[in-house]
Amino acid sequence: MSFYASFGTVLMLLAVTAPTALLFGFFGASAARSHIAPLRWLGKGYTAIVRGVPDIAFFLFFVIALDQAFEYVRHQVICPDWTEPVRQGSDFVVCAAAKLPLSSSPQWVHETYGFFLAVLTFAIVFGAFAANVLYGGMRAVPHAQLQTGEAYGMSRRQVFWRILMPQMWVYALPGLSNLWMILIKATPLLFLLGVEDIVYWARELGGSKSSAFSYPHPDWRIYYFLGLLVFYLAMTKISEIVFDKLMDRLNLGQATTGGKSLAGGSA
Repeated sequence: MSFYASFGTVLMLLAVTAPTALLFGFFGASAARSHIAPLRWLGKGYTAIVRGVPDIAFFLFFVIALDQAFEYVRHQVICPDWTEPVRQGSDFVVCAAAKLPLSSSPQWVHETYGFFLAVLTFAIVFGAFAANVLYGGMRAVPHAQLQTGEAYGMSRRQVFWRILMPQMWVYALPGLSNLWMILIKATPLLFLLGVEDIVYWARELGGSKSSAFSYPHPDWRIYYFLGLLVFYLAMTKISEIVFDKLMDRLNLGQATTGGKSLAGGSA
């Protein structure tokens, strides 16, 4: 049953990570095109650093870094009288009350906390790629339209929300669809982050024995992983269909190649 439930874990990761990464990306892209220099540096630096470092390095680094950051903040609030250093050589030591989660917490709390760190890590990494895609989509909107809006007396904020944002999605969606496919393929990294996902259970149940059990069957891992192959291919195909229909809807009425082809077909 844990193997079947792990499919829900993967789908939950996608459902939570995708909008969270898109939110990170939106703020990153908006900061990158800001007229305020520090914000612009922050937005461009965020995308450049994350995109320039291998994903696996960030996945393994951020889980540890975020966990220690949360515990350090709790340690400063809960245990202000602590006199020993937090950094003791290679060890990170905080008071027992600041540990996340607490040792007395039930197992589901530990699993939920690990999943939360995984989602946040995925969102930070894929948010940088989304920021680059959205930034490119914003730059692709004809600048003459933005100038026309300002000429009609619209404020910079009105031009952003009423002209730039509706048209930006048409240019950004192809890149976002590719990013979604990459996110689907990256979900097996949950296994490296300590979350018991479908890859973990396929390896555990498919083998003839695990670290805890010996099964009365030979090595069936190839069949389990073939099942995962079918699952991921089905997810990819469904995603392609959804994005094609969404692209047609966004192109309708737009002065783009796709919009003109749709208008010609309807005529």
